[in-house]
This record gives sequence, C-alpha cells and structure tokens, in this order.
Amino acid sequence: MKNLWNDGDAEKLVADYAKKGVSRDLALRVYTTRLLGGDPRLVLHGGGNTSCKTRTTDLVGDEWDVLCVKGSGWDMAVIEPQGLPAVKMGALLKARGLARLSDEDMVALQRANLIDPSSPNPSVETLLHAFLPHKFVDHTHSTAILAIVDQEDSKALIKTVFGDKMGYVPYIKPGFDLAKVAADVYDADPSVEGLILDKHGIFTFGDDARQAYDRMIHYVNVAEDYVAKHGKAPGAKAALPAKLAKPAEIAPTLRGAVAVARGEGRFDRMISDFRTSDAIVDFINSADIAALAGRGVSTPDLSIRIKTGPMAVPAPDADRIGDYKATIRDHVQAFADDYRAYFETNDALDDVKRTMLDPMPRLTLVPGLGMFGHGRTLKDARIASDVGEMWIEAVRGAEAVGRFHPLSKADLFPLEYWSLEQAKLASNKPKPLTGQVVLVTGGAGAIGAATAKLFADTGAHAVVVDLDPDKAAEAAKKAGNNSIGVGADVTDPKRVRAAFDKAVAVYGGVDIVVSNAGAAWEGRIGEIDDALLRKSFELNFFAHQSVAQNAVRIMLEQGTGGVLLFNTSKQAVNPGPKFGAYGLPKAATLFLSRQYALDYGAHGIRSNAVNADRIRSGLLTDAMIASRSGARGVSEKEYMSGNLLGQEVTAQDVAQAFLHHALAERTTADVTTVDGGNIAAALR
Repeated sequence: MKNLWNDGDAEKLVADYAKKGVSRDLALRVYTTRLLGGDPRLVLHGGGNTSCKTRTTDLVGDEWDVLCVKGSGWDMAVIEPQGLPAVKMGALLKARGLARLSDEDMVALQRANLIDPSSPNPSVETLLHAFLPHKFVDHTHSTAILAIVDQEDSKALIKTVFGDKMGYVPYIKPGFDLAKVAADVYDADPSVEGLILDKHGIFTFGDDARQAYDRMIHYVNVAEDYVAKHGKAPGAKAALPAKLAKPAEIAPTLRGAVAVARGEGRFDRMISDFRTSDAIVDFINSADIAALAGRGVSTPDLSIRIKTGPMAVPAPDADRIGDYKATIRDHVQAFADDYRAYFETNDALDDVKRTMLDPMPRLTLVPGLGMFGHGRTLKDARIASDVGEMWIEAVRGAEAVGRFHPLSKADLFPLEYWSLEQAKLASNKPKPLTGQVVLVTGGAGAIGAATAKLFADTGAHAVVVDLDPDKAAEAAKKAGNNSIGVGADVTDPKRVRAAFDKAVAVYGGVDIVVSNAGAAWEGRIGEIDDALLRKSFELNFFAHQSVAQNAVRIMLEQGTGGVLLFNTSKQAVNPGPKFGAYGLPKAATLFLSRQYALDYGAHGIRSNAVNADRIRSGLLTDAMIASRSGARGVSEKEYMSGNLLGQEVTAQDVAQAFLHHALAERTTADVTTVDGGNIAAALR
C-alpha cells in the first residue's frame, strides 16, 4: 500500500482552512482522514474512525481541551471539519473510572459534552480514542489486517507478524468495555505503536498527524507483505456448466426471491447491483465458496451491510435455466431459515425486546458470473457489492495464510442487534416506492419527465426512456435518486428490449411501467394517408404492446407482481374532429390495458390507464393548441381550460394520477380521467 502523504498538499489544506478559522490540528486531521478514507482496503462505508486532541473555544469564549472525533454519518474520504465534532476531554477521561456504562448512557455522555450541540453523534469508539494518550489516533478495518486476525489462533499469528510493536486486544464489542480494555493493553506496554483488535481491525497513533498515518500504512504493509510471502496456493475450483447463463437471465428471479413478502400480495422489494471482475470470479469459483460464505463476515460492522455473511448459489446452467429458478428460491429460503434460527437462538439468551430484521441475504455469490449486492436502494445495493469485494480480499488473504475464522455469529448478534442501530433503523421510514424500479417511456417529454420526477421523489429509481438519449439522461438527472436515461425508439421492438435489459443490468428488474410515449397527427379520417395512420398505430398502440410485453416478461420472472400504466387519451372515448389518426390507436390502447388486467391479474400484475386531455407537451404543442381551438371555434385559453373546473390541467396533474395507480394496490382494469371535468368525455 502506497503512502500518500504529501507535504505540499497538507500545507495547502492547512492554509485553506486557516482562512475559515480552522486550526492546524483539525486541518491535518481532515487531511489524513481523507487519505485513509479514500482507500476501500482500509475504510469502507462508515467503517473506521480518526481523532485528534486539541483545544477549542466555545460560544461564550471559554477554552476547552477537546477530542475531535469522526461523527456518525460522515464519509472519511470526503470529510470536512464539521464531521469531526469536538467533545470535552475532561468528561471522557473521567468515564474511565466507571465500573460500567451502557451504550445509551455513553451516547448521552458524549452528546452532553459536545462543544456544538448540533454536531452529529461522535463515533461509538470515541472513548477508546480518548483513553489513548496520543494527540492523533487512526482506526481502520484494513483487509490485510483482517486476513491476520480472522484466524482461529490469531493471537499467535499477530505476534509472529508484528512482534512487540503492536499490542493485542481480544474481541470485545465496540463501546465502553472495549475502550477500557484497549487502554489497559496500551498502559501495560506504552512502547507499542498501535493496537491490533482481534476480529476487528487496527489502531495506530502518534504525536502528530503524519506519524499516526505513517504507522497505519507501515503496519498494513507489514500484513500485506506477510500474506504475499507466506501465502499458500489457492484451493480447488468448482466444476462449471459447459454453457453459463448470463447475469440478466437470473437477475429478475434472484431479485424477486430476495423481496420480503408482507402478505396478501405485498412485497418490500430490493434493488440488485451486479458486480464482476476476473478477481471476483476467480475467488467465487472456489470449490469451497459455500463453506467460506457460511462462516460469516470478515469484520463485525459488515453485519449491518450484509447480515451474517454472503449467500452462495451454484453456477447457472444456460441449458437448464428453468430448473435454476427453483434453485435460487431454495437457496434464498435456506438462507432465510438459517437467519431466523440465528435470531431466535440468540434473542432467547436475554430479556431484551428485539424486532427481527428481514432475513433476506444482501450479497449473493454466483460462480462463473460474479456477485449481486441487494439493498432497499441502489446505493445500499452498491454498498453491499463494495463490501463483497473487500470481503473477498480479506477471506482470500486469510485462506492464504491459514483458515478463515471470523467472529462467531453468537458474538456477531449483539452488534447486528445493537440498541443504537435498532433505534436508528426504527427512525428510518422508507418512502412508499422505496426498492421499486419504474420505467417511463416518452420520459423526456412534459408528462414523462414530471412522472419520473414524482416517482423518484416517492422512492423509486426511474429508467427514463426517450427517443433522444441526451434528453433522456437530462430528465433522469433532474428526477434524481440514481435514475438513469436510455435512448430508444419504442416502435423498434429490439430497442424496447434493450431498454428493459438496461433496467435489469442496473437495478435487477422492473416493477412499474408508465407507457407514455406518443404523438398526434391531424386530418379527416377518410382523407388521411394510409402510411401515416399505420405510423400512428405503430407508436400509439403497438409500441405500448411491446413495452407491456417486456414488462410482463420480467415481472413474471420476479414473481412479485407489478404495475402497467398506460397513457391513453380522451380521444379514446370522445373523439374530436380531424383527430382520428390519434384517437383510434388510443382507443385500442385503452382496451389493451384492460386485456392485460384480465390476463395477468392472477400474477399480481395490475394494469390501469390514465385518460388525460389537453396537456401542454411535445404532443400538444402551441401550434396544435391553436389548431384544435380553431377547430372547435374557441380561444386558446378557453380550449385549455374548457372543463368543469375552468382550470388548465398540467403534466404534474397527470403524473399524480399515475402515482395514484402505482400506490393503489387493489385497483386494476381502471381508467382515471384527468381533464378538469368533461361530462361529454366521461366513461360510461
């Protein structure tokens, strides 16, 4: 591992922060924290923390000795000074004399002694940082260190690798007890330059930021060198099918299998992130991969990300893909059963009231292909995949120098079901469409863009499909929530298939489709060009069928139902003059929506339509508004607000109707009219 300290960069950051009133100590703390946090082999998604001891002044001018320590929720790679809240040292040091301190009281103590009460919660390992006498303290979960500590006889190996330079701390759950024991280990031999925490990670310290950082990189390199020098050859590989199935062929089934059933056809869905590389596949192809996965996580805090460890499934045979679907479901069921047993066994050991988390895996290893991270959001799924890559690196190292022997699941349970984590989860209420994927065609137009944005705001990830790929990407960016844009001509079945394949590649599947793309042409039906009428049918009917077919194909694979939403038109039930080329295919699309409701309702797939009228968009342009108002002999304003409410209907109003149908779990074969009220156009 390369030492990234640069004097010029460090001093520049010190100078830049000095202009903002940030002290040199804190600026250098930020600098080395970023160096550590930027390398996933050291710090990954919240793991690890840093601190420095300094002095600061409160709002009334009193000066205090403080510990500036990483705060909860901050990413070390991009941390700012406010991510290192200052806590009064006096109270922290006094706590060492206590016989016991509950986690809740520890948090209260730390918060009560914050210089800025609005700061985030200091790290759970704040007391450990405080009890060590050094000015700067660094803590990481280095994968190389984990390869050494995840052994059955780890204490002896730690001594072999590091000699007397590092103190050994047995595994204790982070918090008050660990802080006291770690401090006692240091006090017993103040010559050590760091501490190795069994089954956990490494602490280094120093009188200045560079010394603490240099020691971290040095001892991580010592571990890396030992693994490289003493590692044994990898074990046997598993036999793979002659023809492997592709990730896209199994992704929807896997995504559906890990969805959490809530009863009566309701599911909490998850996003799946597929990850592969030569290194990933080489490791996962081990003949022992199921056993390795079953042993658990490489460091305890990963339980928050991937539960008790990964799930390993067999390699998928392309010629027996039908059978493989049952294999996936059987493995997920077995994982869930094991997790329930793990919870029930450990929960029964005390009188604490706990609510079991969902039992579904968060990381699936597939020999020959790679791995899938699962999470309620794309961010969570990608984190699970990131964790998977580091789990592989740590386990590969552990197996090279011995046998991967991580923390027992009994010891893991108190951390996964930590009261502080339980409280955090309980306060995190997901949005209604969290975990779902919506694909919107005509997504860059007024109605499509408004719909994608509203669905993304409600928790869904949106696949914005439009003829113009640049506009699709722009609309996806505006929608937010890690939505994506895809360019596609929806009248081309191959391009429609490619758009859905992209949704599967990025998110694992599709749950909701808003088939919205359309265009209008004017002319009396007896005089309209035959080619133009056929063109209108291709876009305004057959494209809807192509989109719905692809959606149903994926939804059936997932087995968790789904929603088809069609943008029809008032023209479908109340045709206007010179608009037959548009109204005829729209009438067919309205009945298409009902046919899907009939044919797929038993599979939990709902199908509804929104009948919108007079919406300013790429379809109803200013020129067309002028033409249509002229055909009816009214002003443009009268035409656009010619409804019972006397108000113009907007794209946002139509988006709300689509959202209503997405959330109305017991509504199908319905048509919702969004036109401000028009009795002549009302469904009969």
